[in-house]
Amino acid sequence: MMAAPGAGRLRRAASALLLQSPRLPARELSAPARLYHKKVVDHYENPRNVGSLDKTSKNVGTGLVGAPACGDVMKLQIQVDEKGKIVDARFKTFGCGSAIASSSLATEWVKGKTVEEALTIKNTDIAKELCLPPVKLHCSMLAEDAIKAALADYKLKQEPKKGEAEKK
Repeated sequence: MMAAPGAGRLRRAASALLLQSPRLPARELSAPARLYHKKVVDHYENPRNVGSLDKTSKNVGTGLVGAPACGDVMKLQIQVDEKGKIVDARFKTFGCGSAIASSSLATEWVKGKTVEEALTIKNTDIAKELCLPPVKLHCSMLAEDAIKAALADYKLKQEPKKGEAEKK
């Protein structure tokens, strides 16, 4: 393949310009490194409660939420016993390390709580625990939304069906 006419002149001019400009150290030219807090790394490398529960079960609530802006998608499921206590929780998340860590932490926090207690978990608490930077706060918001969606799905399943209420 032949170079375009004048390409050599352009290359020499660019080289000369680079040689005349002051040099910046390599660390100043590269993008700033974004370091995750060790708690985020721990939940990302060792996620707790990954998996699925039977979404058709009456005592399982499923929350599926997403953030179109960043592409994160989070599914969180809870299993509730007859006394109203969350006995198991599972998640599957497609997203960044902060989204996975937020999901993992959320499943740990809901276990052992009642349905009403789980409603008190806030994204600010998740973000604080994981030391999320402001640019990653949407991940903790998704986790809170997933908890609320799973709880709402569970509560909906507890309501009697239209035909069942009339039979009693």
